[in-house]
Amino acid sequence: MLNKESAKLIEWYEAGRRDFPWRRTNDPYRIWIAEVMLQQTQTETVVPYYIRFLERFPDVRSLRAADLSEVLKAWEGLGYYSRARNLHRAARIIVDEHRGSLPADCRSLKQIPGIGDYTAAAIASIAFGEAVPVLDGNARRVFARWVALPEDPRSREGLKKLRAAAGDFLDRSRPGLWNQAVMELGATVCVPGKPRCSICPVSQDCRAFLTNSTDKIPLKAQKKRIPHHQVTAGVIRNGANLLIARRYERGLLGGLWEFPGGKQEDGETLQECLNRELREELGIEVEVGQEMCAVNHAYSHFRITLHVFSCRYLSGTPQALGCAEWKWVKPSELTRYAFSRADRSVIELLVQENTS
Repeated sequence: MLNKESAKLIEWYEAGRRDFPWRRTNDPYRIWIAEVMLQQTQTETVVPYYIRFLERFPDVRSLRAADLSEVLKAWEGLGYYSRARNLHRAARIIVDEHRGSLPADCRSLKQIPGIGDYTAAAIASIAFGEAVPVLDGNARRVFARWVALPEDPRSREGLKKLRAAAGDFLDRSRPGLWNQAVMELGATVCVPGKPRCSICPVSQDCRAFLTNSTDKIPLKAQKKRIPHHQVTAGVIRNGANLLIARRYERGLLGGLWEFPGGKQEDGETLQECLNRELREELGIEVEVGQEMCAVNHAYSHFRITLHVFSCRYLSGTPQALGCAEWKWVKPSELTRYAFSRADRSVIELLVQENTS
C-alpha cells in the first residue's frame, strides 16, 4: 500500500477506534490475555471476562500460582476452554523458563502453548513493535478484497497469497497500529455481506470495490452439514447432596465439572443411555425419574440437545472410571465449580427450585 494510504487508514483508526481496555495498555501480559480471549469470540463479549480475569490474575506470576480449577472458573462461560488450559500451561513456561516475561518476537512466541500464527503476530507487533502482519478473520477479509483474491482465502493457495499481500501492505514503521487498524476496518466497515464502502478510508485502493465485486469476495466455501447429538445428564440426588463429575483435562470442555451422562447411541432410549453412561463413568446405579429440562446448545462444529433427568441414587460406590474425579455437593455449593454453559442452565433451574 502507498504511504499516503497507510497514513489515511491509521489516521482513520486513531480518530474513531472503539474503546476497549486492552487498547489502553502496552503490557505484553494483558495484550496476550486479550488476544487469546478474542480467538473465536466477539469483542463485546470478551470485555467483562477480560476485566474480571485480570482482577483475579493481574500478572503472569499470579496465573502461574493458580490451580487450573481457579483458571477455569474465571473463564467459565467464555467457551473454547482449551484456551484457558493453554494459558495456565503457558504461564508456567513463561515464569519457569522466561523469567516471567513473554518472548518479544513472533517466532519465540509461537513456541508457547496456545499461541499460533495470528496471536503471535498480534502480540509481537502490538506489544513489542515487531514488523509482522496479522491475519485474523477480519484482516483476511480486508486483504482478500483489497487484492480481489480469486481463491477461497482458507485454501492453501489463497492463504499463501493473503500472507504475501499482508506483508506487502504492512506499515513497518508502525506495525502495531497498522495491524489494529486493519482489524478494526474489517470489524466495522469491511464487514461480511455488504461492506460499508462509502465510509471506507481506503476504498479507492481496493480492487474489489473498483471492480464492483465486494459481494463476491471473499469466495465462500460450501457449508457443511452440522451434526446434532442427543445427550443425557443426571441430577443425581442422595439425600441433600448432588453428584457431579469433572471431565478429563482434554477435549472441548476438558477440566470442567458436569452433571454426569453422555451421548445417546443408536437404538437406545434416553433413559437407557443415562443408565449406561453412569455405569461406565462412575460405576453406580440410579433410578431415572422425570426429565427436568432439555437444553439446546451450539458448539463450533456440532450442536446438542442436553436432556436432563432427575435421578435417585440407588447403589454402587462412585468411582472415577470415565472422569477425572467426582464429588457429592450441596446445591448451594455448585457455584464454586466451573461448569459448561449448558450445565449452568441446569444450575439456574435448581436455584429457582430451591428459592421458590
